[in-house]
Amino acid sequence: MKDGSTTPTLTSKRVILRPFRLDDVTTLHRIMIEPGVMQYFPNTEPPEISRVQALIERQIMQWNEHGYGWWAVELPETGQLAGWCGLQYLPETDENEVGYLLEKSNWGKGLATEAGRLSLDYGFNNLKFDAIIGIVHPDNIASQRVLEKLGLKSPRQARYFGIDCLRYEINRRDYLLVNST
Repeated sequence: MKDGSTTPTLTSKRVILRPFRLDDVTTLHRIMIEPGVMQYFPNTEPPEISRVQALIERQIMQWNEHGYGWWAVELPETGQLAGWCGLQYLPETDENEVGYLLEKSNWGKGLATEAGRLSLDYGFNNLKFDAIIGIVHPDNIASQRVLEKLGLKSPRQARYFGIDCLRYEINRRDYLLVNST
């Protein structure tokens, strides 16, 4: 398996989105087993380390095969892995989703919004996606706010990954109108 070398690195003032590496497994596992981190995901059980390794391997393959996926979110001031963010293809609905997960110590700091914006920029400007959706558990108010700050709108009830969710969306034209430089 390649190491994610086809994955671009994106940077902003407070986050670096970089390719996952297999040596991220232990740190990402520590993040994902923190109490509450997985509470709004379809599988709320803290994952075994082997499942985290498989997740990272799938993301490396996703990038190598499809040209997009999740990035490792790194904090520039510390060089520490803080979670993941990126784009995911949903074959069941033929949609592309922006998603994110951060360690608890970085919640409420705007980092998910900053990383999400880099992901949307990549999806609309590099991949030329027509639309990107966001899926959020109805009780996850903080994640709903992130999607709204990113410009995703019109939440509606939907079912994804076997759970009831809110589905937000933004199209390329609307995103570029607000975010053109």
